[in-house]
Amino acid sequence: MDRDSKEKKFGSSDHVEDKDAFQRSDSYSPNHELSGQTRPRRTTEEKQAMLKVAQAADPGLLWSSKRSMQFWGMVLVICCCGGDTGLDATTMSSINGMKQYQNYFGMNAAATKTFFGIYTIGGVCASLPGSYLPDKIGRRWTMVIGNTVLLLGALLSANARNMSMFTAGRFLTGLGCTTAALASKSYMAEISSPHNRGRCMGLLNSFYYIGQILASGIAVPMGRRGDDYSWRVPLFIQLGPPLINIGFMALLPESPRWIYSRGDTEKARQILANLHSRDRDINSPLIAFEIEEIEESISLDGADKRWWDFRKLVNSAANRYRLGLCFMVSVYGQLSGNGLITYFLTILLAQAGIKSQDRILTLNFVNSVTSFIGALTGTAIVDRVGRRKLMLFACICCTIGMAIVAGLLSPSGPQTTQRAEAGVTFIYLFMVFFSLGWTPLQGLYPTEVLAYEVRAKGLAVQSLATQAVSCINTFGMPVALSVLKWKTYIIFAVFDFVGIFVIYFFAVETKVRLWGVRDAAPLHDRLTNNFHLAQQQIPLEQMDEIFQASSPRAYSLQLAAQARLKAKQAQADKESRA
Repeated sequence: MDRDSKEKKFGSSDHVEDKDAFQRSDSYSPNHELSGQTRPRRTTEEKQAMLKVAQAADPGLLWSSKRSMQFWGMVLVICCCGGDTGLDATTMSSINGMKQYQNYFGMNAAATKTFFGIYTIGGVCASLPGSYLPDKIGRRWTMVIGNTVLLLGALLSANARNMSMFTAGRFLTGLGCTTAALASKSYMAEISSPHNRGRCMGLLNSFYYIGQILASGIAVPMGRRGDDYSWRVPLFIQLGPPLINIGFMALLPESPRWIYSRGDTEKARQILANLHSRDRDINSPLIAFEIEEIEESISLDGADKRWWDFRKLVNSAANRYRLGLCFMVSVYGQLSGNGLITYFLTILLAQAGIKSQDRILTLNFVNSVTSFIGALTGTAIVDRVGRRKLMLFACICCTIGMAIVAGLLSPSGPQTTQRAEAGVTFIYLFMVFFSLGWTPLQGLYPTEVLAYEVRAKGLAVQSLATQAVSCINTFGMPVALSVLKWKTYIIFAVFDFVGIFVIYFFAVETKVRLWGVRDAAPLHDRLTNNFHLAQQQIPLEQMDEIFQASSPRAYSLQLAAQARLKAKQAQADKESRA
């Protein structure tokens, strides 16, 4: 390959400030995976320079363009899988306090933990299809299958005439919802570009609260009815998000990384160009860079082709570190105290002296809205502040929140209405800060740290861990609340305090921000996609170098520090020239 062809592929010399980063062997073929050729691996610094130049040559979709609107429409369709999760969980939490529901099945609010538990068991069973189907038939059709099972489960539970029918419906709901959610995380991460991946993944998980708002909102007027429709209608609402997802799925492209892994490089290149290139140019420097990254990291006969092969998850120190970070998110994403509030808010409010069914349902709805505001805020800032800082902030806030709630709801001191209401207020504030920090990261962080070949399997194993941890919330919390009461909050406060140190010493930063560039950018650049040059993200395929370091955490922080220093130097040079 001569010099002219190189410049044509990667952009003209007007854009190439770091041309050394683009040099490659004359004998290198772009389809080296297919031809068996190899090339020396680039350093992360070289790759970041290449990405910066590629984005300068092709800034990506203009935010106000029709194609940009279509892309975000795709994102919203995928987010329905996140809405499924919140809708299913909150529907049970909402009807759990309805006397009409309890009387129909002859139980009290605490006894309904069986139905919460069977949903969790369905989620555990989803780990097998969730690890096999995305790699076998693709991400899209796995979502379709999962949502179809979810539809069947919702219909069974909404039309239940006995406990057996309701239990079967809840099991299928958990099975389908988790299968679709696993595939949606891989799909969202693989269709988004580095500069908007954080927002896309954060939005996917934040849609949990859209489902929660829908479920808790419909429960308020329905709870005032005296018939069985008071609890059946909220269960019928569960049909909404999966129907939307299935209805539009045929219009969406398959994951370009999955397409490439099946050997169809040209189709993968075209999909990337349609999604990321401003001019749909398959020869764009940005698309060339992304294809090169995919080629480097994806093997055409890798572990993702062997559904039974989970060994790569633990066959090296780097992969064990990745999996450990996924487990960290599972544990603190479920046991920070949020599960206690999400599933048993009715019982918590009763312990605070609030026993009116109508008021409880209304407060449940308010909790959904405030939590969603927190989640959207976290989604908006996750690409600015980084992943580690957001996790640390969330864990610190959860520790303080649990400690304050424990003090307010304890029996010591005068028991007044104002004190009980203050306790409820801090329960809500706890959920706002939890949602701000942990909700965007629960889907984003594990997807970022896992390599492509084990992404589907790793997310399935992480989901299994999440469901296992959820069993503590489902089966342990009712007992703890009845025996320990307010002391339960102290346990969570201590656990969150330990989490601060776990995150500080082990969490890897997967975000690199170039400081000082965006603020000085011209207004025109702020109004176009040029602004994202100031906020470069580490592409998914570049995580390998970080985790192969002796200390992934230290190396990721070193990269971030270098990026900040270079950005400040570049800004200083620009000001001196001016």
